[in-house]
Amino acid sequence: MTTFADPAATTPAAPGAAAPGAQAPAAPADLLARLRAAVAAHPARTAVHAADGSLDFAALDRRTAALAAALRARGVRRGDKVGVHLARTLDLPVALLAVWRAGAAYVPLDPAYPAERITFMAADARLAAVVSAEAAPPVPAGVPVLRPDAAAPVEETDAAAFAPDPLDSAYVIYTSGSTGRPKGVEVPHGAVADLAAGLEQAGAYRPGPSVVAWNASVSFDASVQQWIRICRGDTLVVVDDARRADPARLAALLAEHAVTDFDLTPSHWQLLREQLTGAAVPRLFMGGEPVPGGTWRELADGGIDAFNLYGPTECTVDAITARITGPGPHLGEPLPGVRVHLLDERLRPVTGTGTVGELYLAGPGLAHGYAGQPGLTAGRFVADPFATAPGARMYRTGDQARRSAEGLLEYVGRVDRQVKLRGFRIELGEVEHALAALDGVTAAAVTVHEPAPGDTRLAAYVTGTAAAPAALLAELRRTLPAHLVPATVTVLAAMPLTPNGKVDHRALPVPAAEAAPEATGGGVAEQVAEVWRTVLGVPEVLPADDFLSLGGHSLAALRVVHLLRRKLNVELQLRHLLDAADLAAFTEAVLRAAEAGPAAARPALTARRPAVR
Repeated sequence: MTTFADPAATTPAAPGAAAPGAQAPAAPADLLARLRAAVAAHPARTAVHAADGSLDFAALDRRTAALAAALRARGVRRGDKVGVHLARTLDLPVALLAVWRAGAAYVPLDPAYPAERITFMAADARLAAVVSAEAAPPVPAGVPVLRPDAAAPVEETDAAAFAPDPLDSAYVIYTSGSTGRPKGVEVPHGAVADLAAGLEQAGAYRPGPSVVAWNASVSFDASVQQWIRICRGDTLVVVDDARRADPARLAALLAEHAVTDFDLTPSHWQLLREQLTGAAVPRLFMGGEPVPGGTWRELADGGIDAFNLYGPTECTVDAITARITGPGPHLGEPLPGVRVHLLDERLRPVTGTGTVGELYLAGPGLAHGYAGQPGLTAGRFVADPFATAPGARMYRTGDQARRSAEGLLEYVGRVDRQVKLRGFRIELGEVEHALAALDGVTAAAVTVHEPAPGDTRLAAYVTGTAAAPAALLAELRRTLPAHLVPATVTVLAAMPLTPNGKVDHRALPVPAAEAAPEATGGGVAEQVAEVWRTVLGVPEVLPADDFLSLGGHSLAALRVVHLLRRKLNVELQLRHLLDAADLAAFTEAVLRAAEAGPAAARPALTARRPAVR
């Protein structure tokens, strides 16, 4: 796979380029060039806020140049890949920009991931170096490790002026793989520059400087759309993990820095909306999963400034966008330069109103493909029969859509077993492969279960093992990130099969742990425990049990709080659960809330607030 382009060589036509003899549109300005312009124009403007401090644009320029020079001094060259193994601090944007200025592509290595997965990604990407605050991160032996405050001798600082070619690789982000092996999506600089320019032209980015909260993990492509805003002169507010998990603290952070733009999933909005009631709501960028009809109507009816963003990692984050207005959800219109095709199984255009087809995307935002996997790349990035440029490609998204009677493009579902949970893209096959590799497991199946509206989770089924489900889940946590670990494991005597011998996922039973009905009586302690059992889908909870260790997540925590508010009429906040060390401590918090009196009525989100300060 080509990871960088030689400007001295003949550059092939990029996907979606103009036909010979036509006037091709000018390529958008490279983001490093835009950053240099921002530094020159506003050196004293704040570039980054984080929990550990702030940097103005001049200081950001000095630090990124110094680290870029250090990377060059350790042998990093154009076309290399550099791992970034850092928490959400000031160091993170510094490292990403430094990797670019050194001529390399960055590869996120989330410190929260299991060591085994980080080691795999580092080896698969063939890293030339790693930037880490740890002395010995879990990467292959021999890979140089640099601290984020590393600097280089003066003779190496010429790396600061590096200007990438549009086909040079900008980053490799690993996504879930259906074969059990994560796959690295390799994206070029030109596609990232097109993303920023397209969102500007579509009106999603304001012309003037904004204050942007960086909410997504750097391991997910949504982070790209957020952190690159710094290159256009915007101020970046890095949201650390502690505040991201606490809606009250997150809302306070948005207010403290007068954040104007905030990117989040619809699921995350449900956690945050109460805290923003009556406050100045930033412009919202919603993506990562379909916007539910109720959420769409709430935002539209309340006059909240919000955009729906759609696009796969393979098409550089966002390809289609719509303002959240009108009666119901739709995808919107393609960004400038993006071509959208709705096709049937024989690649013929689907034109009938309400007729479902598969979405194919083409244009300059396409990734190079999957790093080191040419076969997989060829299967998903196919020839574009509608383009006039030779070699043009289009990406088969696997997403199904249709046109409404009003001509709006509506999302329908998937053609395969890929799912989106709380913004995470998950291949169920990867989880099944990990389960099947455990001792004693002869077969494994994973599906999505929804014990309550909006509370979707992974449910696993296995055969052939006598191990307790809790032990199987503990083994999975050693190799899989938290978002890939199922909430429940049900042991079956045999898998239900279709007539052709395949696992019949529709015939899998309700997870065994969730079959018990919800209790309606008992004291406060018993009712709290029963709500935990119901929401977590476990048969038993003990006073010393920790909510997160039992498979709880932020949405499940919100459901616990809502159920107890309704049952006991108490004033509870999400922080009461997230701050509690165990069930006993949370029960004490609920008892204190009950003694304080009944809950106040929950306010509605109805009025538009100024988005720009």
